[in-house]
Amino acid sequence: MITPLIDSHAHLDFDRFDADRDDVLKRAKDGGVDTVITIGTTIESSRRALSLAEQYSMIHATAGIHPHQADDFKDDDWSKLESLWANDRVIGVGETGLDYFYDYSDRIRQQEVFARHLEAGRLLNYPVIIHIRDAFDDAFGLVESIGANNRGIVHCFTGGVAECERALSLGMYISLSGIVTFKSAKALREAVAMIPEDRLLVETDSPFLAPVPHRGKRNEPTFVVDVAREVARLRNTDLAHIARISRANTETVFGLAQAQ
Repeated sequence: MITPLIDSHAHLDFDRFDADRDDVLKRAKDGGVDTVITIGTTIESSRRALSLAEQYSMIHATAGIHPHQADDFKDDDWSKLESLWANDRVIGVGETGLDYFYDYSDRIRQQEVFARHLEAGRLLNYPVIIHIRDAFDDAFGLVESIGANNRGIVHCFTGGVAECERALSLGMYISLSGIVTFKSAKALREAVAMIPEDRLLVETDSPFLAPVPHRGKRNEPTFVVDVAREVARLRNTDLAHIARISRANTETVFGLAQAQ
């Protein structure tokens, strides 16, 4: 029997799930996924994530400000994040990080907000969920200077061997999404086998980035099985093994045993 999977990163608070959220969670359970971590991206998103965690036992929440929203985040609202992190159903800091691909927010402001999240994660001893796009050098530089208690998670990892080596040297976890099933993601797929067993997570990033064979559809937590299956193939092992180690790693980094 395969160990139930954990979807370590989803956005079930988004309105694309409003019409059928109960069905989405039922499909996840029926498909072998018993836990979903719903990731906050703004104050309001983080509040919705917490509300879902309080409503559904299989959901846990995080709270943070996505780099796309860094310009809109007011420093006076920091206390609102602190209040969310104080709730037992909130188990992580983020989503935070740097995104220089879209540049929806000023890069200096992104760095300021990211740095404060790293400092909060260190102070609270919480994992920090990190988004990096076209910004590996600056993101890793901030992690190196501030630290993340060896509990930083590079979510939806898109780098290659060099980026993976740097992340691991900083004590970070690597979370793999549906992108790992895309044949075009050659550098990422080459790096999958080098991730140590105790540093590997799997995720969907729902509702985005549905894996093959669901590409083009709305992503949802049950599809994390397809991610894990491809990770297993690239690492020359089986789905049961990836389910077991990714679950253990997710429970460790998020402190899920204590959060139950």
